[in-house]
Amino acid sequence: MATAMGLAHDPYFHVSHGFVADPDDELPHILSRPKNQADEASHGSRTWYLVVTVLLPFAAGYYLSYLYRTINALISGRLISEFELSAADLGMLTAVLFLTFGAVQLPLGAWLDRFGPRRVQGALLSIAAIGATVFASAHDLLGLILGRALIGLGVAGALMAGLKALVLWFPTERIALANGWLIALGTLGAVTATAPAEILIASIGWRGLFMLLTALSAIAALLILCLVPKRPALEQGGATASGMTIRAVYRDARFWRLAPLSATTVGSAWALQGLWAGPWLADVEGLPRHDVVVHLLVMSLALSASALILGTAGDRLRRRGVPLSSTLAIATSLALLAQLALVLRWPVPTWVPWIAIAGMGAGTVLSFAILAEQFPKTVSGRANGALNLLHIGSAFTVQVSVGLIVDLWPIEAGRHPPVAYQSALTINFVLQVAAFLWFVRPRRRAVFARDFSAHPIHALAGNLGVPPAVAVPYLQARQDWQSRQVIARRQVASWRLAALISIVITAAISSAFLFPTMLAPAATYAELASRGRANALAAQVMPTLMANHPFPTHRRE
Repeated sequence: MATAMGLAHDPYFHVSHGFVADPDDELPHILSRPKNQADEASHGSRTWYLVVTVLLPFAAGYYLSYLYRTINALISGRLISEFELSAADLGMLTAVLFLTFGAVQLPLGAWLDRFGPRRVQGALLSIAAIGATVFASAHDLLGLILGRALIGLGVAGALMAGLKALVLWFPTERIALANGWLIALGTLGAVTATAPAEILIASIGWRGLFMLLTALSAIAALLILCLVPKRPALEQGGATASGMTIRAVYRDARFWRLAPLSATTVGSAWALQGLWAGPWLADVEGLPRHDVVVHLLVMSLALSASALILGTAGDRLRRRGVPLSSTLAIATSLALLAQLALVLRWPVPTWVPWIAIAGMGAGTVLSFAILAEQFPKTVSGRANGALNLLHIGSAFTVQVSVGLIVDLWPIEAGRHPPVAYQSALTINFVLQVAAFLWFVRPRRRAVFARDFSAHPIHALAGNLGVPPAVAVPYLQARQDWQSRQVIARRQVASWRLAALISIVITAAISSAFLFPTMLAPAATYAELASRGRANALAAQVMPTLMANHPFPTHRRE
């Protein structure tokens, strides 16, 4: 039993990996209560209950996060004309959301563990509502920056809170599907930030749109606080099982093989779709306003669909032996090829490369899945947070840097020349290519033990001579086998006890037939004794009588 308890508290072992336990913790199994037949019948209703009370409220928060993140690409022209902003000012204004967004990522994990995603996300969305109000009421650049900074703070936990909530309430076997739907529904916010938002702006203006977003943010916060159930008892006030820190994650060699590629490609996709896609289409391609909005709408639809496509493709290819890293490399290659087509102005339809770039914005589906293979689940939240911080930092850097580079060229006929945008995208493209080459470079097997000392699982990986992705299932299988041994020993002991009790009961029943003779009354014993003496006397007298009275003999006459 002690061994089972030790395994249950192993920081590198999670019950979802197959830890075996007695259903009722009662022995033997034949005495355990029967399964509740209503469990299977209520499974479907339970799933829909979780969808309504957990998935949809947090998806609404993530939807608003994406809407706030990409809306500046639609209203950038109005902001430039009304506030006389330069390209650098516009880049800084849009990127400040990522600045405050990223600043909250490190403490966000501790907040989610301590207070739970329901309260954290409810409070943060309230701050987003305040930020939208400030942005709508701004009369200068400083007011716009303050409002957008508050919005970034308010939507900083949208994705991480949603992922944390799904882990808490959804069954383990449904978490992957739930994650895909969370991201797919959330990215619909980028769809809303195109043609639907353009229709609203035409009727109520961009300030009226942000006042509407204020009301929607407040409603989403109330829905999360009122509909989402409280945390399960197992999570109340508990810290994560493992003591691994963010610092240890950042020291991990495998993390830094993935992080540069994921950060540069995903961050660039966010930055370009969230701001610079609109100016490129208008200034470089010379498209009218209506066509720009249509292109942004198509890009948003591609982003939403890409979340499900990448997740499904990665899962199916993995079943056929293709690792997730290869799927990520293929997706990244397409995004890099699309950016090269933009830089070199290849004669392809305008929407083709931008669809590939927007789809790469959902590459986090693969990045977080790869991290889950490298780290135990008890530290996956911190690993995801560490990587997401780099995503946000990259998006901030790209948005600001592109604005600064474009501003180096003078405005011609009311717009910057195409070479300005091409130069900015070229520098960004070169950085992504360098990260891609770093990711796909060959790796020697012998360096595992040296590079993976930052995490305890890597010591086992080094001893086995395998990557951590292989060592973690090995450790889980070994611990699962140990737990099965513990339960087998308990079962043997229980059946031995049952056998002993059975022997005692059998002996008691048998004695019930023997004890009446042994406990007979004294008179009976006396009678038996007298009968015994009479029989003995008869045995002595009978020979004498037979000698005195011989039997007559019959003679033949």
